Amino acid sequence: MGYFMFMLLAMVLAGTAQAKVSSTYKKYSQVPNRRGMTGKEVAEQILLLSGITDVRVERVAGHLTDHYDPRTMTLRLSSTVYDGRSVAALGVAAHETGHAIQHDTEYPFLVLRSMMVPLSNLGSTLAWPLIFIGLLFGGGTSSFLVTLGIIFYGLAVVFTIITLPVEFNASSRAIDILESHHFLDGDEIDGAKKVLSAAAMTYVAAAAIAILELLRLLALFGRRND
Repeated sequence: MGYFMFMLLAMVLAGTAQAKVSSTYKKYSQVPNRRGMTGKEVAEQILLLSGITDVRVERVAGHLTDHYDPRTMTLRLSSTVYDGRSVAALGVAAHETGHAIQHDTEYPFLVLRSMMVPLSNLGSTLAWPLIFIGLLFGGGTSSFLVTLGIIFYGLAVVFTIITLPVEFNASSRAIDILESHHFLDGDEIDGAKKVLSAAAMTYVAAAAIAILELLRLLALFGRRND
């Protein structure tokens, strides 16, 4: 019962975080920045200020699909951010550029997360099939497959935890640069902070749900072995 209560709270947190992101982004996407700069222009300026000349800034389809791809060294911004001149657009563009800076400076948690990507993908793909198949068998085979499935799921959980400092650091870098280089003024900075803080909570919620699910699997497997 305690697990389900915590899981319910985590799911409520996830839903609340997602709703907060949408409402906060919508609010500050309607507030133009005073310098009239686009997300693309700010991203390019931050890259130059950071001495980074080998990262491309491209437009990508979708809403809030912004991301930095370290494999191709490409910063992809959704249309509303790429062409946008709002406080929200500049905040998101600066955040994603923060990931490019992390890559350039070999930020330890980003390096670790990049190393974890294939393991996390493998864990997400194999964990539940292994657990399900293990439940169909009896004896030692069952325990082995279920244990292996939980280990694979644990890899995905570790990835979500490592993601947290990466995202928080990128947001911190973004706000510092936007403020120190006067891309945004004081009240605009407050708006950008709110947008990035709301986005960060979605990662916190995802990590909380993943951890609770792992604890549930460990508890269930423990009972099977009693």
